[in-house]
Amino acid sequence: MDALGDPVRRRLVELVAAGGRPAGELARAVGDEFGISQPATSRHLRILREAGLVASEARGPVRLYTVVPGALDAVDGWVHDVRARWGQALDALGTEVARGRRDVTDDARTTRETT
Repeated sequence: MDALGDPVRRRLVELVAAGGRPAGELARAVGDEFGISQPATSRHLRILREAGLVASEARGPVRLYTVVPGALDAVDGWVHDVRARWGQALDALGTEVARGRRDVTDDARTTRETT
């Protein structure tokens, strides 16, 4: 989760999620998008590697980066838990709002009938 806190690293994961990408291509993509250098991109990729989110493989002079299968399961679990908690709270809020509308409508009806 900490490794994904940075927008550059999130973007790098998005780029490699589509399939293996060479380091040079990744550096150009995030360099253009975020205005960072190739060495800065390398540091971000190292952080992602150390966090176990991406893997790298040397293929001749090219280093190819891929997403580690299952690496995002912890993130997915966290999102699911947060959504479940918020979903319950938002459902309860919706119920209270509906009750409030019903009470206001009932009060208005009662007022019209008595006048």
